[in-house]
Amino acid sequence: MNIKVFNIRLAKEFCQEDQTKMNAFLDSVEVKLTSTNFVTTGKVDYWSAVVFYSPKVLGKSKSENKTTEDELSHEQTKIFNALRVWRNDLAQKLDWSSFRICHNSHLIAVAQSNPRTLEELERVSGFGKARTEKYGDAILAVLNAL
Repeated sequence: MNIKVFNIRLAKEFCQEDQTKMNAFLDSVEVKLTSTNFVTTGKVDYWSAVVFYSPKVLGKSKSENKTTEDELSHEQTKIFNALRVWRNDLAQKLDWSSFRICHNSHLIAVAQSNPRTLEELERVSGFGKARTEKYGDAILAVLNAL
């Protein structure tokens, strides 16, 4: 197992760039465990995220490879964008980085499956019982509003 540490700076000019780098990395590996911690140095505040990961296993079938945003249909892209707005608004409200709520790959999986119940959402890649209990009702509200 490998370890990578990310520092997500809170300053607006860096935050999105840092999150994009982390999301790209997370999409390229198999995450085993994560840990986050808020760090304050008196000069700069940031989130430190430790990712324990394994390299992606080669040879998976095409259906097992993660879909990218560019591969979504028009309707799926509309869903993905609505979910991303919801996630970013919630992250801003909580003063969190958006990846703490869910990664882009999770939102893509929801857009592809378009679940209608909490049980269906819980079966979507990246969602389990805890994430579904925490955000499921809000996600279903976004999906039903479209």
